[in-house]
Amino acid sequence: MSYSTADSLWPVTLDDVRGAQKMLTGVARVTVMEGSRHLTQLVGAPVHFKCENLQRTGSFKLRGAYVRIAGLLPEERAAGVVAASAGNHAQGVALASSLLGVGSTVFMPKGAPLPKISATREYGAEVRLHGQVVDETLAAAERHAAETGAVFIHPFDHPDVIAGQGTVGLEILEQCPEVRTIVVGIGGGGLAAGIAVAVKALRPDVRIVGVQAAGAAAYPPSLAAGRPVAVEKPATMADGIKVGRPGDVPFGIIGNLVDEVRTVTEDELATGLLLCLERAKLVVEPAGASPVAALLSDPGAFEGPVVAVLSGGNVDPLLLQRVLRHGMAAQGRFLAVRLRLTDRPGALATLLGVLSVVDANVLDVSHVRTDPRLGLTEAEVELHLETKGTEHCTEVGQALREAGYTVIG
Repeated sequence: MSYSTADSLWPVTLDDVRGAQKMLTGVARVTVMEGSRHLTQLVGAPVHFKCENLQRTGSFKLRGAYVRIAGLLPEERAAGVVAASAGNHAQGVALASSLLGVGSTVFMPKGAPLPKISATREYGAEVRLHGQVVDETLAAAERHAAETGAVFIHPFDHPDVIAGQGTVGLEILEQCPEVRTIVVGIGGGGLAAGIAVAVKALRPDVRIVGVQAAGAAAYPPSLAAGRPVAVEKPATMADGIKVGRPGDVPFGIIGNLVDEVRTVTEDELATGLLLCLERAKLVVEPAGASPVAALLSDPGAFEGPVVAVLSGGNVDPLLLQRVLRHGMAAQGRFLAVRLRLTDRPGALATLLGVLSVVDANVLDVSHVRTDPRLGLTEAEVELHLETKGTEHCTEVGQALREAGYTVIG
């Protein structure tokens, strides 16, 4: 794809991104770049993580929010700002507003993680819960802006926001000048668009790959149609990229400057998150793990050196617990089995002895004794086991069957 620096072609230019970088000096951190030995071996070329999960507020969103609010006129600041977000943009707007002395109201979906709601309030914003998905919350925030005169700070569909997010791209080129591929998650598209503007202006040879959750992938059909197309009922645990419709401003940029948009499954997101935690010792949310998921799903498709942007680390602990267990199951390291045994003294001890021989670690055991499906002397047992991989799971199942147990799930 080609890139022209002519100001008339794009609503955001390299000069805009450089201006945003100066504005963010002392406000946003220049986040670190960490190497990933595991992914480097898998891809066959150096892979680095751009750790925006370590940014202030836990994501890249502070960058765009601050640039947008800092550019308001005095009378606009006096009226305050309003935003809508599942959490990361909410925290970015709340902190940016506090730093600039501007009042802020933030609408969040009713299902937003409690830690994100609490953090947004602690940064100084008034939080209002409305709607089930971000698109509904956006509509409520826009109505509030129309009724009160507050300035609506869109999470991705504004040139100032995109310019702020583009500073991530400038930092990548400074920290990894030899980069050949940048992989970044896409929700509405602000981060990917900003990175694309900055990187393609300076290094048009760098390939930029966007990643969406398969259950909320609005960009592939939109790019095919040549216009933003809404996805009905987007569904993904990656709330940071759970956006039903691309933004008009980032869509035009991404359609021309982003080389490819890929999708990843929920299992792949869980596996990517687990890898970041176990191998890199980095806590990321599912949206932040989407580039890692893409690399794991098709490692041969990326020319190195590769930079994967870990866009955020604000993960609900309860979700993290579920995702880790799911990720372990996807890797064959967690196994749930149900079986029936005779309800007599010592029966459970005998069963646990079989599992001990095959070195399966029992995490949890539950019994069902009163069920019309069971015989008078039968009990149903469900076990959650920690295993060593898919081959070990097969070995455990075989050992149980050889010991005379009927595995029913």
